[in-house]
Amino acid sequence: MGLAGAPRPRTTSNRPRSQKFDRLPQGPTVQRERSARPGPKSGPGRYLPLVIGLDLLGLGLPGWLVLRTDGEPGALAGASAAALVWSAVRAARGRYSLRAPGRPAGALTASGDWLLLIGVLAVLWTVADGSIDPSAAVVALIPGLLATTAVSGVRQLPRWGKRRTARRVLVVGEAAGVNRAVRLLGSRSDHGYVVVAAVPVGTAALNCDAPVPGRLAPAPADDDASTVLGAAFAHEADLALVVPGPEITEERLRRLSWGLHDGGLELSVLSHLSEIAAGRVRPASAAGLTLLHIVPPLRRGAQPTLKAAVDRTGAALGLLALAPLLLLVAAAVRLTSRGPVFHRQIRHGQHNRPFTMWKFRTMIADAEQHRTRLATSNEIDGPMFKMRRDPRVTRVGRLLRRSSLDELPQLFNVLRGDMSLVGPRPPLPDEVSRYDERELRRLAVKPGLTGLWQVSGRSDLSWQETVSLDLWYVDNWSVATDMGLMARTLRAVTDGRGAY
Repeated sequence: MGLAGAPRPRTTSNRPRSQKFDRLPQGPTVQRERSARPGPKSGPGRYLPLVIGLDLLGLGLPGWLVLRTDGEPGALAGASAAALVWSAVRAARGRYSLRAPGRPAGALTASGDWLLLIGVLAVLWTVADGSIDPSAAVVALIPGLLATTAVSGVRQLPRWGKRRTARRVLVVGEAAGVNRAVRLLGSRSDHGYVVVAAVPVGTAALNCDAPVPGRLAPAPADDDASTVLGAAFAHEADLALVVPGPEITEERLRRLSWGLHDGGLELSVLSHLSEIAAGRVRPASAAGLTLLHIVPPLRRGAQPTLKAAVDRTGAALGLLALAPLLLLVAAAVRLTSRGPVFHRQIRHGQHNRPFTMWKFRTMIADAEQHRTRLATSNEIDGPMFKMRRDPRVTRVGRLLRRSSLDELPQLFNVLRGDMSLVGPRPPLPDEVSRYDERELRRLAVKPGLTGLWQVSGRSDLSWQETVSLDLWYVDNWSVATDMGLMARTLRAVTDGRGAY
């Protein structure tokens, strides 16, 4: 590596002795100019004060007018406090930065933030013993949601500046690690990375479909950086993602980072820790070592207390608001098939404690007696039982399942404290009896009326995908995450995908 950082071309003296690697394809050894390298734009943009001002006025001004018209005392103070909390919620959830790729925009994020605002204000109202009527306060906050949704849509227009684009990633590492990284990055769209090529170490073939513009020798070589830089230049990658392994030693990775950074290419190293939210990772340095502190999952403190308050309040308000719909559904179930209106079933909740879960009955009255006969028709791998066209489901029951209305009686379970509004799916006793240690961790939190499983495809997911989603939630949940999932639930219910 020269003083100017230019990668040295491979020569006879520094070429690996193996003739096999003499024939390996190599990318062009052209250094990439920093200014020519495409990359995501960062920064909040020059319109940030205007956006914050619109959020404050959009919620505060209509809220004050509504409260004043309704004759509520302290209308100005209440509206001002709500506007400040609204701006704080938006800032805490990163809404004032340019939107990252794979992150939803507009009505979806605004509605999630608005639900979080309601929860925060409910707690503050309880603590401060406010005099404003809660129902009037909720009505006063609705114009703010509409205003923010409109502003969020306008921010996507070109005049607000260029949005962040997806990072073009070149994956570097041994074949097994490269295959796994490419497969996982390609299986989901909730991130800002797209794999454009791969540079494997050694001669092993890749199972993924990423282009291979070059390979690295098993042993460290002087032209490691030039090979990676050439491949990045050929495919316009702006990030090298290195997968550590036995053949990428600490010293080799260190020298590779020097060459890539001198050549104007950013570098990321894939951690072997998986399913951990970025907010729980705290980088630190000690004695020249790079340390990653992993914050423990939320089990006690302010957030679990707030979650419990939001659960009970949300369930109570939901039962009151949905009472006419609940009566209508109950009448439809009772009049269209023989049997009780509700289906009571033993499920296992937090810490493996059993409880009675309530649902509207969607099957024939003696459905459980026929399950053994249908066991061979199970369409889901693992201990869970699901059939796309289960003959036990009634005509009205099929409609209720499609719209998820059969789950509404579980609001009583939430009110009692057996369940939460958001959490993993509550399992049956025979399912739990077949759980391994990994699957039992799903029971570390309360089961939920909705959750990642419900908004990610429900019964269309495999058992391992379901467990992975639940475990991610168990370790990484937060009140903000819950509010976002409740907002996404509306879209999932409207879609109806995987509900049968």
